[in-house]
Parts: sequence; C-alpha cells; structure tokens
Amino acid sequence: MFCKEVTESCTTSMDSDLATSSAELGSSTYRKADPGLGGNPERPSNNDVHDLLECPVCMNLMYPPIYQCPSGHTLCSNCKVRVHNCCPACRHELGNIRCLALEKVAESLELPCRYQILGCHDIFPYYSKLKHEKNCKYRPYNCPYAGADCSVAGDIPFLVMHLKNDHKVDMHDGCSFSHRYVKSNPQEVGNATWMLTVFNCFGRQFCLHFEAFLLGLAPVYMAFLRFMGDEDEAKQFSYSLEVGRNGRKLTWQGIPRSIRDSHKKVRDSQDGLIIQRNLALLFSGGDKQELKLKISGRIWKEQ
Repeated sequence: MFCKEVTESCTTSMDSDLATSSAELGSSTYRKADPGLGGNPERPSNNDVHDLLECPVCMNLMYPPIYQCPSGHTLCSNCKVRVHNCCPACRHELGNIRCLALEKVAESLELPCRYQILGCHDIFPYYSKLKHEKNCKYRPYNCPYAGADCSVAGDIPFLVMHLKNDHKVDMHDGCSFSHRYVKSNPQEVGNATWMLTVFNCFGRQFCLHFEAFLLGLAPVYMAFLRFMGDEDEAKQFSYSLEVGRNGRKLTWQGIPRSIRDSHKKVRDSQDGLIIQRNLALLFSGGDKQELKLKISGRIWKEQ
C-alpha cells in the first residue's frame, strides 16, 4: 500500500528525544579508548555500521524500536510518527515492522562519546552511549545568562568571554563583594527584573544572581550564587550573603549551585537569600519610593 503525499516537513530532533532501549537504562560500563583500535579489515568498520544506524529523516542515531518499510528502508520511532507512518524513501506504508537485525547489530557496536573532541576519550557500547552523553562531564555548558533564551553553549573560558562581550555582564576579581541594587519603582515585581555579575575567585568563576519575582502571590527579592563548573567542583566552595540596615540584618550561607542546574531550577528551589518586599523596603529606608539594597558576601574554599 502506498501513502498519500505528506507535505509536513520533519525537523531534526535532539538526542535526548530519541527512544532508548532497556539495555541503555541498564549498565553504563565503559572502557578507555584504545589508540590502536583498527578492527578487522574483513569486517565492516564501525563507521559503516554507524551510517546504517543513522536515521535518514532526523540524521540522529536510531535506538530500539527501529522500524522498516516492506522495502527495507529504516527510520527511528520518533520519525515514524512524524512522517505519519509513511516511508519517506518509497512512500510505502510502514506498519509496525521492526528491523530486528539492525537492532542486534547495534548491540555489538562500540562508539566514542560525541564529546571526544572536548576531552572524553572513552568508548561505549552502542546502547550505553546515549545515557553517558547526557551526563558526560565534558559536555558543553549552557549560557548562564537568565535575561534571554540564549542558546549559546561551550566550555567555561568561552562562556566567560561570551557573557562579557555579548551580554555585557560585569566582571569582578576577588572573593568578597558588596553590591547595591537600585529599583526606581519597587511596586513592579516581575520575573524579568534581575541582574547578573560574574566574580573571578580561586581561579574559578561564580555567577551572582539577583532578581525580583513572585513567590506564590508574594513579591520577593532573591540573591544566589552559581558556580561555572560541575556539581562535584561546586561542592568544594561555600558562600555567604548578607543584607541589612536600620539595625536589622538577614544572612544566608550555602553551597553554590552548578550552572548545570538552570537559573529557573535554582530560583524555584529557593536555594538562596530571599527577602520579602516589605522587609526589603525597610532595608531601603522605609519610604517605599525606591528600592536600595546593599548585598555583601564572600566566597571561600572548603578544606
């Protein structure tokens, strides 16, 4: 049976959207890459099999279930839905025919991590590769800038220059700081009111976030620190924040969160110094005409 012409275009899907097998969710064993890995010249190379496992629609690697049409053309389960069960190569109806042979071949395949060029030199069984890549320590970091949907990703030195040059973020050296935040109309509290400053300390970079938002129905101000690196490294540091005036003081002490955690995730977890608006206005002088908060803090390395 032939399908009707499908005019809907197919977009490239991310690896994280790919269907995964139960094998992938099991063992995540891996080995170090062998520099002399050459393979048997009488057998197809990994690259040849890799090409066979590439979905012709989204160009991503296919994971079970892998489907094929009666003519033998294959595609991934995500794209099977996108092309409305119609083979994009021959226009035959796909049905639910599994390409079990290709799925079996994939089990014997070993591939390098996609972040090999960034420093990961491990080789993984095919069905463990995707699971590893989701948490690979060499995977790029997303831009920590919270004021826009910035899609830039890269290593830390690249992101530091990106924040400085493209987002015009203030950069400061030192492990102690004192910043004043001024808002002309403190009655306006929205999720778009925020600030970001980057500190160079102990040879690493820390992002100080300050913003106004609604916590439920209550307007609040929040300050928190994120570490430009992985979570394990972030746990080597601690920080404190303090705000006060007129004989009153609020303090916070915690561990900086990794920028692997999104800005929104950290904010929504309330992992930082939270100041109710009425108290913030009291710290500002109490006239409720202008917000003037002075936040001081320091960063130190745990022994």
